[in-house]
Amino acid sequence: MENSLRKELKVAAIENGTVIDHIPSNKLFTAIRILKLDTSSNPVYFGTNMSSKKYGSKGIIKIGDRYFGRDEINKIALVAPTATLIEIKNYKVTNKYKLEIPKEIQSFAKCFNPKCITNHQAVPTKFKVFTDEKGLIKLHCHYCEKTTSQENMVFN
Repeated sequence: MENSLRKELKVAAIENGTVIDHIPSNKLFTAIRILKLDTSSNPVYFGTNMSSKKYGSKGIIKIGDRYFGRDEINKIALVAPTATLIEIKNYKVTNKYKLEIPKEIQSFAKCFNPKCITNHQAVPTKFKVFTDEKGLIKLHCHYCEKTTSQENMVFN
């Protein structure tokens, strides 16, 4: 009788849209929030703490009928640099790539320094992106020269 127990949960494939795989489990809900999927009218499926041979555990998001622009992809790369983006059209994978951390970003992240000009005037933000000695992603503001760590990043 035990051999007949179902050991796998299957989720329907999406016809058109995007799959974001290999998200660190502790970053899944951050990714959902920054991509505004919590208020999306598109079908959104997600899983967290799923088994991963490469990372131990992972998160995954499937979004029907939605593809992402460069700024959204860069947001994902900043919070989940191990993620893989998979684009689906007519149930077939049309594009699959591992995300790369951008060298520079503009306009979509907020400077954490309350005195920064970007927080008081209509000046778009601009940051150099780097990884510190511990492997943590950080943003260096072009204007005030303050550094924002990954856990303090706020996106527009």
